[in-house]
Amino acid sequence: MVFTQPELITIDGIPVHPLLVHVIVVLLPLAALGGLVIAARATWRRRFGLAVLALTAVGVATVPLATKTGNQLKSVLPANPAIQRHADLGNNLLPFALAFGVAVLLLVIAGRLADRERGADTAAGSSGSRDTGRDRAGDGARDGGRDSGRDGAGDGAVQVTRTWRRIAIIAAALVAFTGVATTVQIVRIGHSGSAAVWKGVGGGS
Repeated sequence: MVFTQPELITIDGIPVHPLLVHVIVVLLPLAALGGLVIAARATWRRRFGLAVLALTAVGVATVPLATKTGNQLKSVLPANPAIQRHADLGNNLLPFALAFGVAVLLLVIAGRLADRERGADTAAGSSGSRDTGRDRAGDGARDGGRDSGRDGAGDGAVQVTRTWRRIAIIAAALVAFTGVATTVQIVRIGHSGSAAVWKGVGGGS
């Protein structure tokens, strides 16, 4: 059962903070690995993109809960520089996690729209090939000139931009960068927390 003591949330007497920390330690690095996978290949993004996004969302949502419960736990413990360093690093995790979450969301959305651009581009290319075949079958220089003018206008009308494809490439790079940065920050936080435990959370130095 979950109990709320003065400034401290526990489960059967155990502070909930370590439990939430383990959720983050598992989910966010796993999401970062998944982010690298879906950033590497469009096929993998189509297959695993939503799963990675859901994993990332849960991990990011857990960060403020872990931060809050960590500060609650810190308030009932004796002052300790090791604990303070752990708390300072933990308080800085949310911006990293949010940046990673936004990057994954952008990649999934931009990737879907980039797929539509590719489909439209393929369709436009097929239509242009058929039009070119009909043009070559036409006779007379004058008719050919008129056809060429119409073809130029037609090509402009069906031209497909690469905007979302470019955005998807940028988003993939952001996912890789923010995922690695978030994982490094989690490792630093975990190391500082372990150091605080091994040095004794009740110690004065």
